[in-house]
Amino acid sequence: MKLAFLYAGQGSQTVGMGKDFYDKYPEFREVMDHTDVGFDVKDCCFNGPVERLSTTKYTQPCMVAFAVGVTKVLEQKGIRPEMAAGLSLGEYSALYAAGVFEEQQVISLVAFRGQAMAEAVVDRECKMMAVINMERKAVQECCAKAQEEFAGQPFHVVEPTNYNCPGQIVISGDKEPVERAVELLMEAGARRCLPLNVSGPFHTSLMKPAGDRLKERFAEESFGDMRFPVVFNTLGRAKKETETIPELLEKQVQSSIYIEDSIRYMAEQGIDTIVEIGPGTALSKFVKKTCPDIVCYSVEKAEDVDALLEKLK
Repeated sequence: MKLAFLYAGQGSQTVGMGKDFYDKYPEFREVMDHTDVGFDVKDCCFNGPVERLSTTKYTQPCMVAFAVGVTKVLEQKGIRPEMAAGLSLGEYSALYAAGVFEEQQVISLVAFRGQAMAEAVVDRECKMMAVINMERKAVQECCAKAQEEFAGQPFHVVEPTNYNCPGQIVISGDKEPVERAVELLMEAGARRCLPLNVSGPFHTSLMKPAGDRLKERFAEESFGDMRFPVVFNTLGRAKKETETIPELLEKQVQSSIYIEDSIRYMAEQGIDTIVEIGPGTALSKFVKKTCPDIVCYSVEKAEDVDALLEKLK
């Protein structure tokens, strides 16, 4: 067996997440009780309300605190990966697992990232939509056509952002161009276009101000050596010696991400088992649609830990 961890991203958050872990595992309690990012992460995770938990500046530190706590629980149980990746925000959790960031450092970093992303699009009405059953080229062409129709207008951006799995690509940007792209996509044969539970146009050029602020912040941070490879969103593979983590994270916030390619890369490296960490099982579904031979398990509840131990025996 060759095991990888795959960390959930923003949009999978649910009120109550982590409460059962907190009650059962001291490693998880330690993370939650020592996290200080200007608001009560524990209360936001456990009690919401959902509108607050789903707001970017709150979602990001909550999701990563959850991921860090679960990772510590799994490590205490002897469950360690040989590779890791994460969807968007989840990439920071993967880097924590690999030893690049300390636990409170990574939570503080994503709190900063969430704030920067929220402030990048103040007074801008935006949308993210999952496009079902369309090829990459068709999605790219429909977005380009819609954006061209809005050229010269203040709110004109629509871009493909997440290549999640065969048959699912996410587009994002300003509300009206996104809605026009959806019309074009449906005319071109898309099965459905579904709105996503996020509060910003992530992984588009609209996030450049956030990328610039992250670049400044990273200059003040220390980055540890990776204990095992991390598969990076913007590359769809592990990084080369000439590619740096700060540059990749700066790019990630404002560029398309390649989850399908990342899953295929892990399979090519011999990964045959993936543990999804985070609320929901969306990433396991991406894996099954991309590389169905990979065995997937999810850890979103405290009871999943013991079940996982049994399955990995």
